[in-house]
Amino acid sequence: MRAMVLAAGKGERMRPLTLHTPKPLLPVADKPLLQWHIEALATAGVAELVINHAWLGEQIERYFEDGKRFGVSIRWSAEGEPLETGGGIRKALPLLGDAPFILINGDVWTRYDFAQLALPEGMLAHLVLTDNPVHNPNGDFLLTDGLVGNPAAGQVGLTYSGIAVLHPDLLAEHPEGAFALAPLLRAAAEQGRVSGEHFRGAWIDVGTPERLADADRVARG
Repeated sequence: MRAMVLAAGKGERMRPLTLHTPKPLLPVADKPLLQWHIEALATAGVAELVINHAWLGEQIERYFEDGKRFGVSIRWSAEGEPLETGGGIRKALPLLGDAPFILINGDVWTRYDFAQLALPEGMLAHLVLTDNPVHNPNGDFLLTDGLVGNPAAGQVGLTYSGIAVLHPDLLAEHPEGAFALAPLLRAAAEQGRVSGEHFRGAWIDVGTPERLADADRVARG
């Protein structure tokens, strides 16, 4: 299985740290945030990676190059303009092939074991969900008997971790350009075609300098 790591975000909430350094290169326990994902994927036996980038992306490519020194092969998907999550994946589909692929948000830190990821038969997506952090108290999706659903008004769900397996068919028919992934996931969930799991291990959404410090502390623990 191939994997795509999303690394095109500008990191607005991380300023001033991201004024001259792209968010994926910010250090967590003395190595770039993105490197944690690359090493974890290599350990899980995932050797073919696609990574997109935009803001200061040349710095990311220069640091990781073709991935060889990390035990993987990296193909880069450079975005000249912001394409959002869905648009970035759609642009990279020719590099990902026709089989399901792992998707990881580059701005999370986790000890999740990627070797266990799979897409059940007939599903368009499989989402890894976590307990709700303080900044997302109501969660994003419901999880019932392994199926992901959309919460009704007042319902509290779980938080999407930014880790998933997607089938290319989820995005293949969508026109290219900038668009969000979440509406496609919600539509597929309405059709009963999104499975999920509840991960209770270490996971941090590195969206602010304070959470970057939290990730650094936990990674060193």
